[in-house]
Amino acid sequence: MNQWFLNTPERALLEAYKAAQTIKNIEKEHFGSQKISAESVNYTENMMSYWQGCLEQNLLLIKLRLAEFQLSRSILNISNKTVLERLKFIDEVIDKYNFRDQLVNSNSVLEDAEINEDESHKKSDLSNLTKVQPISQKTGVLPRSIGITLNKIKSDFTPQAEAEFVRNYQLTRNRTKIALKFLLVLVIVPLLTQQLSKQILVSPIVERVRGNTITQIFLNSEMEEEALKELKNFEVQLRFESLIERSPSLSLKAKEVNLKQKAIEIAEEFRHKSSEAISNVFADILSLIAFAIVIANSKKEIAIVKSFIDDTVYGLSDSAKAFLIILFTDIFVGFHSPHGWEVILEGLAEHLGLSANRGVIYMFIATFPVILDTIFKYWIFRYLSRLSPSALATFKEMNE
Repeated sequence: MNQWFLNTPERALLEAYKAAQTIKNIEKEHFGSQKISAESVNYTENMMSYWQGCLEQNLLLIKLRLAEFQLSRSILNISNKTVLERLKFIDEVIDKYNFRDQLVNSNSVLEDAEINEDESHKKSDLSNLTKVQPISQKTGVLPRSIGITLNKIKSDFTPQAEAEFVRNYQLTRNRTKIALKFLLVLVIVPLLTQQLSKQILVSPIVERVRGNTITQIFLNSEMEEEALKELKNFEVQLRFESLIERSPSLSLKAKEVNLKQKAIEIAEEFRHKSSEAISNVFADILSLIAFAIVIANSKKEIAIVKSFIDDTVYGLSDSAKAFLIILFTDIFVGFHSPHGWEVILEGLAEHLGLSANRGVIYMFIATFPVILDTIFKYWIFRYLSRLSPSALATFKEMNE
C-alpha cells in the first residue's frame, strides 16, 4: 500500500499522458492531424457526435488525473525529465481544446473596443455562458415578464431568429454539461481524498504513533462513560443468567476473569474508535485542502455554475419557488429545526472525537438559525418581492 501511494503522482500523470495520446491518435487517423472539429473534416452529424464524445471523455480524464497529480505532488515531491516531457506533451494537446477559456473570456471581449464586428459577434456567443447578468439584478420599472415577452416577440420576427435559437441552444447545452461535471467533481474529489488519505496515509500513521500499549484509550469523558456502561451491562447480564439458571454458577474468580476479558475487548474497541476519530480530523483537513484546490483552479467553471443555478432557480414556476422556500425554511429555521441541528452537531462531534458540549450546542442552535432566518427574510424583502411578486404572494398563501 505504501508503494502504491508513493507511485500516485507518476501513475496519475501516466494516465493523463495516455489520454492525451488517445486524442493525438484520433487527430492523426481521422482528422488529418487537425483539431477534432466539424471544420476539419466533412463527417456526418452522428460520426462527429461520437468523436466529440471521445474527446470530452479524454479531456475530463486528463483534468481529473492532473488534479490528482498536483495534489499528490504537493505531498510527494518528484521531478525528473520524463515528468516534464509528459506535461509538455499534455499541454500541447489540450491547448487546442481549451474551450473553457474561450467560453468565459468575456472581459477581453468587453474591454477590447478595437476588434472588428465579426470577431466581437463570435466572442460574444462564447462569453454568454459566464457573462450572463444575474437575474436578481434584471429589474426595471415594468415587471420583468412583460419585457421578456416583448423581447421574445420582437426576436421571433428577425431574419436571424432560427440561427439565434440554435446558437442559444448550443450555449445552454454546453453550459449545462460544464456545470454538472464541475458539481460532480466538487463532490467526488473531496470524498475520494478523505477516504483514500484516511485508509492509505493517515490511519497507518495514527496506529503506528498511538501503538497498542498506549495508556490514553479514551479521547473524552463520553467515550469512557459509554465503555463503563457497556461493562456494567455485561456484568449484570452474567448475574441475571446465573440467577435464572441459564448458565452454570460462576465463582468469584471466574467472574473476575470474564469481566477482565470483556474489559480488554471494550478497551480495544474504544482504542480503535479513538484512532478513527483522530484519523478523521486529519483526513477531513486534507479533503478541505483538496476542495480548496478545486475551487481555486476552477474560477471559470464557478462562473458557469453560478449562471446555471441562477437561471434554473429563477426559471421555476411561482408555486415551485414557494414550495422550495417553505421546505428550506422549515428544515433549517422552522419550529422543529433545533432537533435536526442537535443531531447534526452531535454526529459531527462524534466523528471528530470531541465531547458533545450541550452548552455549545444550545448556544449554536440559539444563534445560527436566527441569523439564517434574518438573511432569508432580507432576501425575500430585497429581491423576491421585486423579481416575482406572484411567487411571494403564493408563498404567503401557502405559509398561512
